[in-house]
Amino acid sequence: IATGGIVGTLIGSALAGYGFARLRFPGRDFLFFVNLTTLMLPAWVVIVPHFMMFKWIGWLDTYLPFIVPAFFGNPFHIFLFRQSFLGVPRELEDAARIDGCSTLRIFLQIFLPLSRPVVATVGIFAFYYYWNDLLYPLVYLQSQLKFPVSLGLRMFQGSNAGMIHYPRMMAASMIAMMPPIILFLLAQRLFVQGVVITGVEK
Repeated sequence: IATGGIVGTLIGSALAGYGFARLRFPGRDFLFFVNLTTLMLPAWVVIVPHFMMFKWIGWLDTYLPFIVPAFFGNPFHIFLFRQSFLGVPRELEDAARIDGCSTLRIFLQIFLPLSRPVVATVGIFAFYYYWNDLLYPLVYLQSQLKFPVSLGLRMFQGSNAGMIHYPRMMAASMIAMMPPIILFLLAQRLFVQGVVITGVEK
């Protein structure tokens, strides 16, 4: 779930951020404003329509409800990519177009390599979200063999007839915490640099 969510989030959010930052089309600013307003929409408002939609198309008890929506981008991550892409000098883009580069090639060979800190930041944010998500797996998954770590910890907590075995619970929690801690330590420099870059509009 985390791997598919990270890949989908990076692809969808980066493409949308590039479109809002560099492409010119009618209603671009209005659509970006609508994108930002969705940040104020609580997840609980749309969870019932999402459940009914995924049930209708037969995606319940699969990982598709977590992975496929990620390819449509996340509003906050789109904002981060847009802020980063706005800081790329337009002269680089113009020079690439003179050399015959297409829009997609400019995105892949110029904007993404220059935005590695933001890519790392969004990747870390996405990993933390999908790794710690408890609500959506609880709603969409029924088979215990498909439960992620977060839901597994919750089931582990209530598996001893209502009694919590704290040493085992702490050991399981520590094991579940290790991947996020290791990921942050490995990507700490890029993460901090990405926060600085996206926080200051050039």
